[in-house]
Amino acid sequence: MKKIVTTLVFFTLLLNMGLAQKGSLRFGLQFSPSFSSMHTNDHRINQSGTNLGMKLGMLTEYYYIQNYAFSTGIGFSFNQGGTLLYEYGGRYWPNSGLGEALDSLPDGVKLKHQLQYVEIPFLLKIRTREFGSLRYYVESGIIAGFRSQSSGSISGRGVGDEAKEFDIRRDINPVGLSWVISGGLEHALTSSASLVAGLNLQVGLTDVTRDKGVLFDPQLGSVAEKSRGRISGLSMKIGLMF
Repeated sequence: MKKIVTTLVFFTLLLNMGLAQKGSLRFGLQFSPSFSSMHTNDHRINQSGTNLGMKLGMLTEYYYIQNYAFSTGIGFSFNQGGTLLYEYGGRYWPNSGLGEALDSLPDGVKLKHQLQYVEIPFLLKIRTREFGSLRYYVESGIIAGFRSQSSGSISGRGVGDEAKEFDIRRDINPVGLSWVISGGLEHALTSSASLVAGLNLQVGLTDVTRDKGVLFDPQLGSVAEKSRGRISGLSMKIGLMF
């Protein structure tokens, strides 16, 4: 995983160097408080809590036409995920070494996911002309996320204090894709620097979980847990471009 991330970062830097020779290029930094949650396509597994997280990153915008830009960069996304409520008990996170006491979890158990990603966006941005010192913008595209750390905790009736925190990376897919759309405004501070503020909606496109567990359905018995768990989130983008 580290080799993949390093290669992509190197490729992104090379791309930025090449773009800098052909068009207008801006660089920047962003800080984004975020709220995220998980949902599945299985009615027996439901969303039951959000995570307060944070995104930090470096941005690059290449304006190939005036006010039309390709945007990329690298970001670090902390405490993403959420809590899932499992209506029926089962063997979940089977690769994470939960121990004998948590091998079979009870009905109504809650599994909280706390995930960190290295993110590389590939976005198209459109902004308006200046209105005084303000511009408005919209951008959309795809974000590739590479899992860096994954931890989880379990709660519910009959679950003891030993279920506080586990390393669950073996039950989390290492790579994910999400779609993002955002809008906001830029406030010119100087002729070359701008303060950026906006809202980002990010919707997961790929399954976060590896789906290797077993669910105890009272009608069907023990069945493979093959739900598709996805992360959706809303973040407030605060950045500085120069």
